[in-house]
Amino acid sequence: MATRQLLAALGAAFASATGQAVHFESVGGVDAARRVRDGEAFDIVVLASDALDGLAAEGHVLPGSIAPMARSPMAVAVRAGAGRPDIGSEQALKQAVLAAGRIGYSTGPSGAALLGLLERWGLAAALQDRLLQARPGIPVAQLIAAGEVELGFQQLSELMHVDQVDVLGTLPAGAGITTVFSAAVCARTERAAEARALLDFMRSPETAGLRQRCGMR
Repeated sequence: MATRQLLAALGAAFASATGQAVHFESVGGVDAARRVRDGEAFDIVVLASDALDGLAAEGHVLPGSIAPMARSPMAVAVRAGAGRPDIGSEQALKQAVLAAGRIGYSTGPSGAALLGLLERWGLAAALQDRLLQARPGIPVAQLIAAGEVELGFQQLSELMHVDQVDVLGTLPAGAGITTVFSAAVCARTERAAEARALLDFMRSPETAGLRQRCGMR
C-alpha cells in the first residue's frame, strides 16, 4: 500500500510515453504475496525486498528480474492541530513514544521494524497495551485522523498529504527505518518483454521526481 500513489504515477507516465496502458492493483503486502503464490496471472509484482526474495526462492518470479525500485523512510505523525513532540534525536523520539497515550503502527514491513526498535529500546513489554496495529489495508493516517492514536508510525508516503494529519518528520539518526521496495516479473506472465520494459522505465532516472513527490528516494 505504501507504493500505491507512486505506482499510479509511474503507470500513467509509462502509458503517456509508450501508449501501453498499465493497471496496478494495490493491496497489503501479505495479500499481494499470497495472491502471487496462489497462481493469479500478474505480469509484475512490487513488494518489500525481503518478501520479494521469498517469492523468488519459491520460483514465482523470473530469475534475474528483481529490480530495486524505491527507498521508503518511515515517518511519525500526529493529528492536525495536536501538540508536536520533539523527534529530532533518538532520545527525543523515545521520550515522545513514552509520553504518547496510544501508538499506531502498520501490518507491513515498517510495523515489524518499529516493533524491533521498541525491543531494542527495551520498551516493547511496557508499551504493549498502548500499541494499536492498523487492520490490513487501513492506513495508520486513518487511525490518527480519527483520534484512535496520538502518535502514528508508517511509511512517509502513506502519511504525507493526508487531511487531518501532521507529519513530524522521518525517524532521526540511530533510529531510522527504511524499506526498500522492489519489482519483479511474475513467472506466470505471458508478456515478459513488456513487463521488463515497464520495470526499466520505473527505475529510470527520468522517474526520480515522481519518487521524490511520493516521499521516496
